Parts: sequence; structure tokens; C-alpha cells
Amino acid sequence: GAELRVARNDQTSLNEIREYAPDGIVISPGPGTPDSAGITLAVLREFAGEYPILGVCLGHQALAQAFGGRVIRAKELMHGKTSPVYHDGKSVFCDLPNPFNATRYHSLIVEAETLPDCFEITARTADGVIMGLAHREYPLAGVQFHPESFITESGKTLLQNFLTGYVQLSPTVASPKPSNIQ
Repeated sequence: GAELRVARNDQTSLNEIREYAPDGIVISPGPGTPDSAGITLAVLREFAGEYPILGVCLGHQALAQAFGGRVIRAKELMHGKTSPVYHDGKSVFCDLPNPFNATRYHSLIVEAETLPDCFEITARTADGVIMGLAHREYPLAGVQFHPESFITESGKTLLQNFLTGYVQLSPTVASPKPSNIQ
């Protein structure tokens, strides 16, 4: 299988990440804003284009902000709620139903009007909130929702798409046997 390393954004350094030489990086959800997320913005600025990166929730917001986008308060708080997500069917969204239901836990969103041209919007809600983005040149993708949530439909497929499409791990490595965790 694949080796996995979890590092807190306030307890690691850019040098440690470089020495580890990961096949890919996932910037995970968390509390706060991209500005208060340890070295998250520095990781994105340093390693964009060098390693495939998937940003989830806060990581998605940080990805946009690292390239000049703004993160703003959402009109509606979305903590533990699901929404249909409409997507382009490409990259991490390949082979997912369209729409699919995704679990959301956020009060901040990427402001569409400030999203830099280097990104394309790959998914939205029915009311236009950005739910997915991808860099036009680098292997970088972000999702505002939580694919790891058991409530998110096809979340495992989305994560496998990142591993096989961006990180280019074999499907057997990207699809481990189910665990007995309840």
C-alpha cells in the first residue's frame, strides 16, 4: 500500500516536507482561516507545481488565497449539511454522479469574482457557491466539501481520482481494502 504521513500545519516545516519528498499533499480541513492555518499558505506557494496537491475545505480556501483569491463569509453557514454538487466530470470528479450529494462543514467560501484566472471552477452548488476548483497548469485541485465524510456520495471515488489522476498511484494502492473501523 501507500505510505501515509500526517503532519500538523503548526508542527512541521517546509524543509521537513521537502526531505520527505511526498508523492502528493492533501491540505485537510480545519478551524479558522487560511491566514491562521500554520504553514498552509507557505506550503502551497512553495510546492505548487512540484507536488500534486488536493485542498479540502480549509485547504480549498487556502489554495485559492495562495494564488490571490479572497475567502469571505458565506451567506449561509453549512455545518453538517448536505447539498447537491454540480461538476464538470473531469479530474477528481471523473465517474461521479452529476449532481452528487456532498457534506459541508464551513462558514467561509472562495469569492468567485476574485478567483485568479489560473484556476477553473470545476464544481458549484445550485446557488453558485464554488465547490471545486483546479489549476490550469499545475496538478492542484480543491473541494469545499468533505469527500471523507461517510455522508458524501462517491467521496471515496473522488479521493481515488486524486491518487490515480494527480498522484498517479496504481489503482490497487489507491483503493485499500476496507478496514474494520466502525
